[in-house]
Amino acid sequence: MTTPKLFLFLFLFTSTVIILSRADLPGTWKLLVADAGIASMHTAVTHFNTVVLLDRTNIGPSRKLLPHRRCRHNPSDCYAHSVLFDPETNSIRPLMILTDTWCSSGQFLPDGTLLQTGGDLDGFKKIRKFTPCEPNSLCDWQELGDVELVDGRWYATNQILPDGSIIVVGGRAANSVEFYPPRKGGAVQFPFLAEMGDNQMDNLYPYVHLLPNGYLFIFANSKAVLYDYNENIVVKEYPPLDGGPRNYPSAGSSAMLALTGDYSVATIVVCGGAPYGAYLERNTDSPAHGSCGRIVATQSDPVWEMEDMPFGRIMGDMVMLPTGEVLIINGAQAGTQGFEMASNPCLYPLLYRPDQPLGLRFMTLNPGSVPRMYHSTANLLPDGRVLIAGSNPHYFYKFTAEFPTELRIEAFSPEYLSADKANLRPIIVETPEVLRYGEVFHVFVTVTLPVVGLVEVNFASAPFATHSFSQGQRLVKLPVTSAVPTGYGRYRIGCTAPPDGKVAPPGYYMVFAVNQGVPSVARWIQVVS
Repeated sequence: MTTPKLFLFLFLFTSTVIILSRADLPGTWKLLVADAGIASMHTAVTHFNTVVLLDRTNIGPSRKLLPHRRCRHNPSDCYAHSVLFDPETNSIRPLMILTDTWCSSGQFLPDGTLLQTGGDLDGFKKIRKFTPCEPNSLCDWQELGDVELVDGRWYATNQILPDGSIIVVGGRAANSVEFYPPRKGGAVQFPFLAEMGDNQMDNLYPYVHLLPNGYLFIFANSKAVLYDYNENIVVKEYPPLDGGPRNYPSAGSSAMLALTGDYSVATIVVCGGAPYGAYLERNTDSPAHGSCGRIVATQSDPVWEMEDMPFGRIMGDMVMLPTGEVLIINGAQAGTQGFEMASNPCLYPLLYRPDQPLGLRFMTLNPGSVPRMYHSTANLLPDGRVLIAGSNPHYFYKFTAEFPTELRIEAFSPEYLSADKANLRPIIVETPEVLRYGEVFHVFVTVTLPVVGLVEVNFASAPFATHSFSQGQRLVKLPVTSAVPTGYGRYRIGCTAPPDGKVAPPGYYMVFAVNQGVPSVARWIQVVS
């Protein structure tokens, strides 16, 4: 007889139904913080291994007071709407954010400063900076008073460019792009975004990926273009992706797969979403679809290769793991993005294995127990875990609903962190702190068991995660030589830094050594011109 603790599910795999218990599924969960004080709508990991969490500022009291009796605009508004989380100590420090960051965008600058743009109301045209510091220091948000956005940006996307500047793409009623630092001419109209808008929008939070040829792959609604942002020219139109709209509010997600080899090939994946009309009709029970499209964006005549996830999913977060696999986590199986517009949380993460044959790429992982619905986030940590935060499907904080405002922070550990793989896990003992493009360098690691085969050295960016898309996310696999033993379990690996900013824009990267699919704890390296 099945015990109550045994959770059974049916997993469809190569036309065979297999019954597995929850304990049989890979990955583990851990509660890190029971009450972070805020529900994180936007999350980013700094090169000091701290995590910036951001919410809206116009939702009334949070559960975290600002320190030293500080208040924002009036004596009754003394609550934090941004905090700094330290995963090493699980401590939370409140931060002061002044203007409204609701559905804003962000990206790290080359010096490691988090640039944060737009929002609603008094934040519509605002630009903010957070310059990270050691966990025991007191860095905080800075609102720029001498420069602001030309167009208001609500639901926009940011992407760092090869020269270290930031492009800000789209937003509600903003069918244009602009740059930070500001360029002459201000905002530039981008008609593609207007063309992709419909009567339920579906062109918001466009998926923007910097390709290694220097152009931008920009996806909105159900179509994508190759965009030359310097000349404001659409270089190529890609074929439509079947399955209906994929962007906000229809809530799919997207990632660019790892760049490798000679970096001439870039592959984009777009997964999940709600059928057209679910948002207009406020249909919380409309089943999400599980279709995924995959396209080699750098091919001359690319086509979408289609496959299906084991679950329909909206609002899923796609996280590039150090191995080059993609974790798909969070979200729901019905409804759409928007306040109280989804149901049937999707608790099962998926592992997308891009090197496997079509039809065998998805693996179902150990489910969580906390529904992560609208306004939830997922970010890769330097230790290889994935930080899970947020979920507030309500206009204000609400803790008595079926899917309450979620203040817990969790970590999901992929199977590569399991105890039986500990002997394979490398430890980086020496790397440079700064690299120039094309530089040849060495990484030194120790491993308990003898190394068999190549040890990869992979650069992972620190993206800005919000609304089911991680802005600026990329993984670059470096050319490496075979690991050379130097004694006492220590190995020397020869590496070559990325060739230019088109492959890896300047900035801080988490650098992982990966041995037989098991990543080290990352070291941070700054890539400079």
